[in-house]
Amino acid sequence: MSQLSIQQLEVLLVEPSSTQHRIIEGYLTELGAPGIRWAQSGEAALMMMQEAIPDLVISTMHLPDMTGTELVLQMREEERLIDIAFMLISSETGIRYLEPLRQAGVVAMLPKPCSQDQLRGSLYAALDFLEPEPLELSHMAPEEMNVLVVDDSFTSRRIIHQMLEKMGIEKICEAENGVEAVEHIEKEFFDLIVTDYNMPEMDGRQLSEFIRQESSQQSVPVLMVTSETDKTRLAGVEKSGVSAIFDKPFNADTLRTTIQRLLA
Repeated sequence: MSQLSIQQLEVLLVEPSSTQHRIIEGYLTELGAPGIRWAQSGEAALMMMQEAIPDLVISTMHLPDMTGTELVLQMREEERLIDIAFMLISSETGIRYLEPLRQAGVVAMLPKPCSQDQLRGSLYAALDFLEPEPLELSHMAPEEMNVLVVDDSFTSRRIIHQMLEKMGIEKICEAENGVEAVEHIEKEFFDLIVTDYNMPEMDGRQLSEFIRQESSQQSVPVLMVTSETDKTRLAGVEKSGVSAIFDKPFNADTLRTTIQRLLA
């Protein structure tokens, strides 16, 4: 578990409803979060972030001036705000709202209403996002690893890159799609490949098939990160030879333990 604690978290709660604010702030206070600021709109939240950067933003989906999706996307476009952990608490189920959130690297998506236990678990996921434990490998040091991250989303690549870097991995190469990844794979050896599924030109399944059938690195661990829910497509991904599949959003602890298991 992260060396940070809930008692050290600076939280910005974005919620227009005073009732929901009171409930969630009550949960956070009972869990030990010391500094909880409250914004009732997206613009107010962005202004407060410019004044003092929080560790974690917890937002509902529907705000008076924008959606929670639009809020996190604006945060990811600003250098000072891009690395803030973001959590959604919402009853929204529409994919047009939720898919961009998954791509933006949210640490958790909780239902509304949520329980205090659900919130506690998500706070621990946020702590691990902010300060993950280092990798512990028996046959190599994390700084000796060479990792390839493949994703057409700059934000998703940055989030995964950040997680790996905080775990102690120093050599991280990036590609925007499978075609670029193949070019890298044909030039250098990798100890681990982390790839998205839905990408233009060559998707993650096609990339995995290339690695297993045509490359000179057929045994390299391949981790697939996806928000895909179609069971037929996921079955095809599994048959392509991926070593593990992660749903978006996923947490740093899951990534770390999976890497340790595959490279033990």
